[in-house]
Amino acid sequence: MKRRPKKEGGGANWMDTYGDMVTLLLCFFVLLYSISSVDQSKWIMLVKSFNPEATEVSQIVTDTSAEAADDVPGGINEPEEEFGSLFAELQKIVEEAGLTDSVELFQGDGYTFVTFRDSLFFDGDSSVIRPEGQAILDRFTDALSTASDSIKEIQVLGHTSQASPTEPNNPEVDRMLSAERSARVVAYMQMRSFLSPDKLISIGYGQHRPIAPFDTSENRAKNRRVELLITKSDSVEMSLEEYYKQMDRETVSEEGAAEPAAESAEAAAEPVGEETTEPEAQP
Repeated sequence: MKRRPKKEGGGANWMDTYGDMVTLLLCFFVLLYSISSVDQSKWIMLVKSFNPEATEVSQIVTDTSAEAADDVPGGINEPEEEFGSLFAELQKIVEEAGLTDSVELFQGDGYTFVTFRDSLFFDGDSSVIRPEGQAILDRFTDALSTASDSIKEIQVLGHTSQASPTEPNNPEVDRMLSAERSARVVAYMQMRSFLSPDKLISIGYGQHRPIAPFDTSENRAKNRRVELLITKSDSVEMSLEEYYKQMDRETVSEEGAAEPAAESAEAAAEPVGEETTEPEAQP
């Protein structure tokens, strides 16, 4: 019997390969389009999550000379420029007000740290903001409002000092005083700025983050301060001790310097504030 000849394949089999190739090319170009515009802040956070020690992210190349990027609202460089110029603006305000001895500014990676020393804001054992403090806060809030889009949050940190070299403050009075001072500053800024209220945070540390010993009146004055920690929108949060370390400022250990002395029942009933009349040195 004669064997039947085998049927040849259809002439359209090449369409399968062609269709697969076109599909792959389409996926490839979609992928290229999706990565053509990178969210710089998210990319920086991603790189820092893998390498927290990185001081700069060099994987991103930004063409600042491109004409299409000039004066475009919402450009990736706009928040960066806003936050970068904020430090210079605050520094200018301090210099014009003649407060370089009372206000200290530090610019770090993704944050600006401001320290208002001693009695610029408050009188002794008071939480009422002085007129001099209100004047500098007015100018600070104006500058902060212009850079609000680039600001993640502003922490207002209230610190008191131990009134006696050997005896700690009354905990209730000490904690309440520092908390109320920071809250007053936050409330004042909220009423006079365009910052979102959820970006303003008040924290009271009392006497427990000293940056100088309690042994002399000059050192105790250094511990009485109000601090502003202004962080950028894409910054990685750190502890207060880590910020201090970057500023070459370290808290002083309270061990041995604030042991409670033996008190009579009458003496224990009197609250000890941070700025009561300081006792004379005993032999």
